[in-house]
Amino acid sequence: MSGYKNILVGLDLSVESSQVLARASDIAACSGAQMSLAHIIEPLTFAYGGDIPMDLSEVQEQLQNQAREQLRKASRGLNIPEERQYVVLGQPATEIHRLAEESGCDLIVIGSHGRHGLALLLGSTANGVLHGAGCDVLAVRVHSPSE
Repeated sequence: MSGYKNILVGLDLSVESSQVLARASDIAACSGAQMSLAHIIEPLTFAYGGDIPMDLSEVQEQLQNQAREQLRKASRGLNIPEERQYVVLGQPATEIHRLAEESGCDLIVIGSHGRHGLALLLGSTANGVLHGAGCDVLAVRVHSPSE
């Protein structure tokens, strides 16, 4: 079996994202794969419903700009060009599937917090990505800094 050639790394840009990126970098280095980074932002209207009597477009744009800057910082030293750094509005699992398919990825790497109880019932991005991906998915168990 040959190694991976094109890896999409889904990052939530939390403190733990560095653990996901480190694991993906190791795999890419071993297999000579190129990496792409993705951060998906759910539209604020999804989170708050359409009932907010104010224009959230400026706030949404600020969130996207901050995410782009964080991806730039995360990619430093990894030789990931800006054209392979994606900040997308939408539902995370759906958009990760779309990006992976459009860019011909053969591996998706995401973080998994291993939540339990109510958070597990509500589902997780990692679970959504796993069930519907057209390629391999690696869910990296991340640990909070206090663990």
